[in-house]
Amino acid sequence: MKKLLYTIIIGLLLSGWNNRPVATSNVIGKGDQPQISKDNQGRIRIVFGNKDSIFCAVSTDQGFTFSKPVLVAQVAGMHLGMSRGPQIASSANYSVITAMDKSGNIHWFRYSHSSQVWKDMGYINDVKGSSPEGLMSVAADGADNFYAVWLDIRTGKQNQIYFSSISGAATGWSKNEMVYQSPDGHVCECCKPSISAEGSEVAIMFRNWLNGSRDLYLLQSSNKGKSFKPAQKLGTGTWKLNGCPMDGGGVAIDPSGEIHTVWQREGFVYYCKPGQTEIPLDKGRTCSIDGLAGNTVITMEKKDTLEAMKLSRKMVIPIGIGSAVKPLMLPGNKMLFVWEQDGLIKYKRV
Repeated sequence: MKKLLYTIIIGLLLSGWNNRPVATSNVIGKGDQPQISKDNQGRIRIVFGNKDSIFCAVSTDQGFTFSKPVLVAQVAGMHLGMSRGPQIASSANYSVITAMDKSGNIHWFRYSHSSQVWKDMGYINDVKGSSPEGLMSVAADGADNFYAVWLDIRTGKQNQIYFSSISGAATGWSKNEMVYQSPDGHVCECCKPSISAEGSEVAIMFRNWLNGSRDLYLLQSSNKGKSFKPAQKLGTGTWKLNGCPMDGGGVAIDPSGEIHTVWQREGFVYYCKPGQTEIPLDKGRTCSIDGLAGNTVITMEKKDTLEAMKLSRKMVIPIGIGSAVKPLMLPGNKMLFVWEQDGLIKYKRV
């Protein structure tokens, strides 16, 4: 009996080593299309949709455990699926969630980290019904500057790249601006544009439709989105395609200001820095990226199998089964992944 008691005590002490909580389950809740963010205090938020409802779960222990998801809002006819769904970005004092309805309106909700309340703030697009495709991204720097990019049809009733921003406690986004218009009529209609921000730098990546090719292009701003340099094609290859691959890839700016991109061409995933030749990684699609300086992680889908690739170590990390996987780099060389599987939102800390 004494030996058994001693074994139990030692086990309890070891389980609490370094005061690290242990996740008993890696399921957050029912839903689709998860997105992930981290604020200045290290709190991690995962947002996802379930029919017309938006939910958010929070981790305060670096992704070991998550709170029970809370209902943020309901958006009638919300886009959900195929890279469409609620988006999230977090900063010093606020977090912002966006969601798009099938009528073409971009709803946004703001959470004050001090009051801990989600508020319906209205719309981002200043022309009603201008974004029926339902594809957009949001980003934030560390100083409460938020940025949004989306596909918008207000110009010639064809999809072009539109942009807006908001700072601090302001209640209205800046006047919507078309930052790219394809000379061939429209950009790729079903690929989600991506956006990243760091300091004064803002980077937008989108799949173009130019001369019959569906290649990735980059827009860069060094003044918080007040102006953008001309669009720059990524990589040296091209993809002639009479159709939409429905795969927009991902962009990230690390703390040193270096831009990293990942995208798919003809069923192969490539990593690329602006102005450089693309680097082939592996067969796959629906890829995403996140990273700290010198420490970049990429996720991709291989049919229903999810994998991550850590570039600094050139190592492949198995994640699980499902789709819509998103990565987040954590301090101490750790990583967090979130994805959907059979109608459930799951996460894994590595």
